[in-house]
Amino acid sequence: MMRKVISRIYLWAVFAFLYIPIIVLIVNSFNASKSRSVWTGFTFDWYKRLFSNQAIINSLGNTLIVAAVASVLSTLLGTLAAIGIYSMKKVPRSVLINITYLPIMNPEIVTGVSLMLLFVSCKINLGYLTLILAHMSFCLSYVILNVLPKLRQMDRHLYEAALDLGCSPRQAFMRVVIPEIMPGIISGFLMSFTYSIDDFVISYFTYGPTSQTLSITIFSMTRRKVSPEVNALSAIIFVVVLVVLLIVNFAGSRDERREKQLERRAIRGIRITRQLTAASPAVTAEKNIGDSITRGRENKNGGE
Repeated sequence: MMRKVISRIYLWAVFAFLYIPIIVLIVNSFNASKSRSVWTGFTFDWYKRLFSNQAIINSLGNTLIVAAVASVLSTLLGTLAAIGIYSMKKVPRSVLINITYLPIMNPEIVTGVSLMLLFVSCKINLGYLTLILAHMSFCLSYVILNVLPKLRQMDRHLYEAALDLGCSPRQAFMRVVIPEIMPGIISGFLMSFTYSIDDFVISYFTYGPTSQTLSITIFSMTRRKVSPEVNALSAIIFVVVLVVLLIVNFAGSRDERREKQLERRAIRGIRITRQLTAASPAVTAEKNIGDSITRGRENKNGGE
């Protein structure tokens, strides 16, 4: 009993540590005072000023464009790469999977500096292109590592069965393989999009004069003083991410319930089939005995 109480207290303490700062930030976004320690009244002025701040709006647009392009390209290339890695033999597959972990495990400042030096040495001007390529360097890993488990869960014979039933390789891939690994693809895309929006260090070393992202703009604003507009912007981002996560989790739980219902129906059908199969010999024997008795009676009546 004591252990259960302690575990609950520990759990709530962790949640409090994670979410109390966010709650304070959201509350301060409605504070009429610029001071974070004094509450002078409720207001929406900081949200109004936020949407009239052209620098923030431009950087938000840049962030969404870079995140969308990098996530889509990473999802396409990462899915194909995951399928290729999965089809390899054990040794090269293990080597490539370990290499895939490097962009995630590598310190971001090392990745950012190395990419900046690469672009400068190749005489590529820093801008949207370098920013998208830099974000793809770590987004690809998230897509591959999300798609690979779904490929392992998929029955290897489904693709071959589709080919045997007359599908072309392209049709079998699109109608059989893609639906089976779609949850992993969606998860990889969402993780790529989220990390791309959140990234600061790599973006700081690879952005150009016209491709400043939201994280860099916020950093520039907070170097002087934390503006209430930043609180309002952070609150909006948090609410949007929360809504997206709730929608994704709801859709995932609904699909999971549907799969469980299909599994229960399949198990029920198998049980009924087994019962009928087990009962059929007894029914056949009973029928044969009845036919024998009937023929015996007919022969007896004919003899009389």
